[in-house]
Amino acid sequence: MAPGGPAAADGEERGGLRAALSGLTTRGRSFLAAGVAAGICAYVLGQSDLLRVGILLAALPLICVAVLYRTRYRVAGSRRLTPSRVAAGSEARVHLRMDNVTRLPTGLLMLQDHVPYVLGPRPRFVLDRVEPGGRREVSYRVRSDLRGRYPLGPLQLRLSDPFGMCELTRSFSAYDTLTVIPRTEPLPAVRLAGESAGYGDGRQRSLALAGEDDVIPRGYRYGDDLRRVHWRSTARYGELMVRREEQPQRAGCTVLLDTRRAGYLGSGPDSAFEWAVSGAASALVHMLERGFAVRLLTDTGSSVPGESADGFAGATQESGEAAALMLDTLAVVDHSDEPGLSRSYDVLRGSAEGLLVAFFGDLDEEQTAVAVRMRQRGGAAVAFVLDSGGWSQGAGAARGEQRLRQLREAGWTALAVEAGAELPELWQRAARQHAESAVAGGSTGFSGGWS
Repeated sequence: MAPGGPAAADGEERGGLRAALSGLTTRGRSFLAAGVAAGICAYVLGQSDLLRVGILLAALPLICVAVLYRTRYRVAGSRRLTPSRVAAGSEARVHLRMDNVTRLPTGLLMLQDHVPYVLGPRPRFVLDRVEPGGRREVSYRVRSDLRGRYPLGPLQLRLSDPFGMCELTRSFSAYDTLTVIPRTEPLPAVRLAGESAGYGDGRQRSLALAGEDDVIPRGYRYGDDLRRVHWRSTARYGELMVRREEQPQRAGCTVLLDTRRAGYLGSGPDSAFEWAVSGAASALVHMLERGFAVRLLTDTGSSVPGESADGFAGATQESGEAAALMLDTLAVVDHSDEPGLSRSYDVLRGSAEGLLVAFFGDLDEEQTAVAVRMRQRGGAAVAFVLDSGGWSQGAGAARGEQRLRQLREAGWTALAVEAGAELPELWQRAARQHAESAVAGGSTGFSGGWS
């Protein structure tokens, strides 16, 4: 044991006993004071019977303190959150469980769990005595209209003896986190003219086998077809090597979210920024379900999941895991202090071709020019432009139309988003607009597809 260990333990014990004595209720303090007064009177008057009464009155609250002090460390508490990730506006249930691991029954138990104000009122429960080895379970619901990560805990337990002489509070150290992700809406399965889906007969493929001399082999696995054994590599490495199978190349989709503080006005669940976050979440979930390799990109240049070189969710990564990672990012995304979209443009300029779905805030002349340059890369591009001034005040329509016209002339499928707009309807309008522009321009569209 380290030097000073026993002394430290004794100090904690004395401190705990002092805290226990401070938990005496008014009744307990009254009994203790009456016992001391009776003892003094018995000494002055020489009455032994009165002394016995005084000892009984003083001993009762002290015994209750000692019993509660030992009991509070033999009551176990736990919390279970189902589910741990919910969409904004949905409910989650928190289950609390108390176990009495002592050989004595407990007194009255009062539970209180600490939750952020945005999740609702602080839950409180009163439990009757718990028998030795018994347990009690209670639950409550939490709900938030605002996305984010919210800590739950610590759980506080107040114990009381059967006589109401003492009350002690114990705080458990365990915390849980509720993640409130943005609302997502199911989007219609539309297809832009001349484009193929993320998976299917029209998808692109990459061949690992380009010839006998530049084959990329891998080690033999049980069940592999022996006709695929590459004997030259087998002789070179001294073990069975087989040719890799033809691998499908997943069509890529980038969902760009403009988070610039200067691009949005207002706040709250009905603000333009929250609509953009919810729209980005809906788009990335929809594209993952359609078999695309998706990444989330913000104006700061950060890309999620960002595990591979191009930042897309890799082919070996489960779509559910990729969606959870990106939705968790959107749950806590906030306004950035970036002056413009140049960082996201730099990321797009150096990446492979693919579908681009962008959610822009207010675009001035300079940022519109940056967005125009984004479209100069290969692939289809769809922009949902939120003029937050018009969103909140119904102003700036002329300037917004000018920005949309510039984007469309550069090849974007650009739509203005008004207050109360529904993303599924805009999604279909974007498909129709792209089809019309493709027919007018004689274009067959992007081979990666959007469907």
